Amino acid sequence: MNIDDLAAFAKAKGFFWPTAEIYGGIAGLYDYGHLGALLKRRFEQAWLSYFVESNDDYYLIDGANMLPDKPLIASGHAERFNDVLVGCSKCHTYYRADVTLADSGVKVSEGAGPKEIDELMKKHSVKCPKDKSDFLPSKAFNMMIDVHLNPERTEKGYLRPETAQTAYLNFFREFNVLRKSLPMGLAIIGRAYRNEISPRQGLYRMRELIQAELQIFFDPAAFPTPFEKFRKREVNVVPYSTKKQVRISVEGLCKDYGIPEFYAYHMALIDTFYREVLGVPEEKIHFLEKGGDEKAFYNKIHMDIEVDVESWGGFKEVGGLHYRGDYDLTSHTKGSNQDLSVSIDGKRVMPNVLELSFGVDRNVWMLVDIFYKIDGERKMLMLKPYLAPFTAAIFPLQKDEKINEAAKALHNELKAKFRVFVDEGGSIGRRYARMDEIGTPYCITVDFESVDKKSENYNTVTVRERDTKEQKRIKIPELGKFLEGKIALGF
Repeated sequence: MNIDDLAAFAKAKGFFWPTAEIYGGIAGLYDYGHLGALLKRRFEQAWLSYFVESNDDYYLIDGANMLPDKPLIASGHAERFNDVLVGCSKCHTYYRADVTLADSGVKVSEGAGPKEIDELMKKHSVKCPKDKSDFLPSKAFNMMIDVHLNPERTEKGYLRPETAQTAYLNFFREFNVLRKSLPMGLAIIGRAYRNEISPRQGLYRMRELIQAELQIFFDPAAFPTPFEKFRKREVNVVPYSTKKQVRISVEGLCKDYGIPEFYAYHMALIDTFYREVLGVPEEKIHFLEKGGDEKAFYNKIHMDIEVDVESWGGFKEVGGLHYRGDYDLTSHTKGSNQDLSVSIDGKRVMPNVLELSFGVDRNVWMLVDIFYKIDGERKMLMLKPYLAPFTAAIFPLQKDEKINEAAKALHNELKAKFRVFVDEGGSIGRRYARMDEIGTPYCITVDFESVDKKSENYNTVTVRERDTKEQKRIKIPELGKFLEGKIALGF
């Protein structure tokens, strides 16, 4: 699907659409409908279970969406969280400079400043897309959204630009509350806010976004991981040195590219999540190494997680794996005048940070893009069963009192554990088609035999599987166990 077709599908079925749609919407803000909210929650739960709850040293925390200015001055956001802005000299429309250059076929490095941007604009004669006029000199534009934290409007703050700062600001408290040991992971699933100049491509670049991040604090002299588990696993990587994708083992990453074992292990962990938990095909995911001006200034190693998304035109970033060194806690030590180093085995250590960062909205869009299939007249959202918004739909075969009562009783029994609903409208074929298109993996039909005590199929139902269309009779008392087995995450 192209981007317009996907957006139309998402809107028509109840996944997501622009905020304040009845007023024409606004770029960069989206609302989730009843199916989108469920899919988002399914992704978040799978992420939380896989990366956080499976490790006894990792914990989920939550924090305020507004921060006073001092932490964000210390972190560098007040000075460095910038995009370069260009404005038309005639119509005064403003654009994000790198996007405008890219739309004109000009490649620009991620860290390019106003001086470099102006040189490229002049060299390639880039004009305003609206009226073809010249651009004014470019300037840095800080993307944080400021707020006032008191009635007198004298205490300045910001909506948090990323969830990561919540983990850094709470590290010392959590370290002391817990077992005073490293490694220790703090995870956040929450909202961040950015005053994007050019929100675009649906859920790809937004002003209000949801992040799922795991910040792992560790002693750089010792970060034990079960490396052997993934030693031979191969991943797709685009090294900064060659810009060409290679398929290489985790062991090879360490030997040939000097990647530390702990970092290579987490690359394999992420690759396994996408391929085996989410079901993304192997050829559609790779790690893109950033270096030089492209790499964030605080990172020692910087890999973007990219997935090939048709509606976005190819490989796009959906997450990142960043070895941030001790930048974050050192910065907040200086800014707060509180020593955030800790004592481990009798020595003082300033913990380093490994960041696993994922854009929830981007991943939701990616799932819809990759798993929406059209096979002739059949349309299917072929999500893994545990990711599907609804686990099952219950169909009374006909409008019969006994059948309807049995269907409602089954619904009441299953809804305590599963997201299920009763669909009575239309032919059985049309009901199957509706459920296939929104991703419901199982359709349960209650028919005359289900309620006929003389039938050998009494107290059974027909369960139809979405992907294969296979049907089989299952005893009602065994139905809950059957569904549990199908939606178990399995890791």
